[in-house]
Amino acid sequence: MGLPVGCIPQRCWLNETNKRYNNFSVNSPMPSITKRMVYLIAALIVLSPVIALAVLSALATKPKNLGANNGRLAPCPNSPNCVSTQTSDSHTIESIVFEGPPEDAMRKLKAVLAVMPRTEIITETESYVHAEATSLIFRFRDDVEFVFDRQTNVIHFRSASRVGNSDMGANRKRMEEIRKAFKQP
Repeated sequence: MGLPVGCIPQRCWLNETNKRYNNFSVNSPMPSITKRMVYLIAALIVLSPVIALAVLSALATKPKNLGANNGRLAPCPNSPNCVSTQTSDSHTIESIVFEGPPEDAMRKLKAVLAVMPRTEIITETESYVHAEATSLIFRFRDDVEFVFDRQTNVIHFRSASRVGNSDMGANRKRMEEIRKAFKQP
C-alpha cells in the first residue's frame, strides 16, 4: 500500500477533510504519541517534585519566634528537623564550651560561620547570633541561633528547618561541624 491520496514526501493531507495526515492513524482522528511527547511527559513526571520543592523553599518565611528570651532560645517543634542544646528530648545536642572572654568566643564563632558554605550571619548582638544556612540544591533555609551564657562559658544553640518534617539529619550534622571547627585551635 502506497501513500494515501494527496501525499507527497513530508506532506500528506486527507482529501475529504483537508487535515494533515502525518501523526494521524488512518483509522483514527487521534494523533499518535511521538518520542518527543513521551520524553516531555517523562520529564514532567520527574521534575514535578523538584519544582514543588523549589516553590516550597521560595515561599518559606522567617519564623517569628527567633531570638533569645532571658538566655533561652525557642523550643524545637515536634518535627525531627531541629536540634537544640536547651532541650532534653530527641532534639538535644551538646552545647559548645569556651574558655576565655566571651568576646573572643564570639569572634571565633563568627569566623567559623564565615567559612561555612552558604551560611550568612543575619543578626548579632553582644550575646546572640542568628545565621541562615541555605541548602545547595533546593535552597531550603535553616535558622541557626547561638546565645552566649557568660556565667558558665557556654554557647547554647538551636538549628531548625523552616519547612518540611525531616531534614535527613542536616541540622545535627551542621551543628556538629560548627562545634568541631570551634574547638580547633
